[in-house]
Amino acid sequence: MELAKLMGAKVYALYVFNKDEYAPPVLETPVPLGSDWNITEATLRQEGNDAIQYAKKVAEDKQVDYEGAVVEGDPANEILEFAEQNKVDIIVMGTLGKGGLERFLLGSVTDKVVRHSKVSVLVVKQEK
Repeated sequence: MELAKLMGAKVYALYVFNKDEYAPPVLETPVPLGSDWNITEATLRQEGNDAIQYAKKVAEDKQVDYEGAVVEGDPANEILEFAEQNKVDIIVMGTLGKGGLERFLLGSVTDKVVRHSKVSVLVVKQEK
């Protein structure tokens, strides 16, 4: 938000959830209610709305032009598509800093965005 304020830029906050990542595995016995596998789309959407509202408050406090959105889909693809449709100048995103075999096997949303974006990507490493 500080960078946007200094540059007089508009901030788009995008929260992408992929409910397929929370699909239960095929099990011989039913999954009990309340287990981690019973995460609903409504829960994921609410988590996104909470994050977007938090970003909105920060933007208002900093007096930064702001627009937020919550969408479902493949995170990297949705980020790239959103950036292109809204003609953003730069994508700013965080990273959890996963590397090595875990990153190779799972892929990295940030890595995919950096590799395929048509605009610059600023990656902010999460503090431990």
